[in-house]
This record gives sequence, C-alpha cells and structure tokens, in this order.
Amino acid sequence: MKKAGLLILVIGILTTIFNGLNYVTNEVVLDSGSMSITRDQSHGLTWSPLIGILFIVIGGCVFLAGIKRNSEPVKSHIK
Repeated sequence: MKKAGLLILVIGILTTIFNGLNYVTNEVVLDSGSMSITRDQSHGLTWSPLIGILFIVIGGCVFLAGIKRNSEPVKSHIK
C-alpha cells in the first residue's frame, strides 16, 4: 500500500508541475515516385493542474492507510 501511495503521489506532483505534453509527427504531403515531401506537425495534450492535486490527495491517503495498516499489532491465533 505504501509503495502504491508513493507512486500515485509522485504522479500527482509531476502532473501538477507539467501541465501539458507536446509531440511531433511526420505527415507525408506529396508522394510522387522517388520524391516525397513531408512536414512536421506538432500536437499538444494539456490537462488541468487540479487533476495533479487530486492525485496528490489520493496518493497521500493511500500512503497513510498503508502506514496505519502496518502499525497494528499482530494477533496470535495460538491458544
């Protein structure tokens, strides 16, 4: 539980810091025999920083739940 909580927490921090992602694709404009013309087309993907804050809260809750679960005393079933 603690590792999953830390992972979600780190993802939340990264999505809060980086609010978008840009990538470039090559598109063939003209293909005529041995000659082809391509162009680079850039695409963007953006998200709200509130999503990152939500991930931070959820990751913190999962992490704290994992700490509380491990701190409970172990009960023996031997009588």
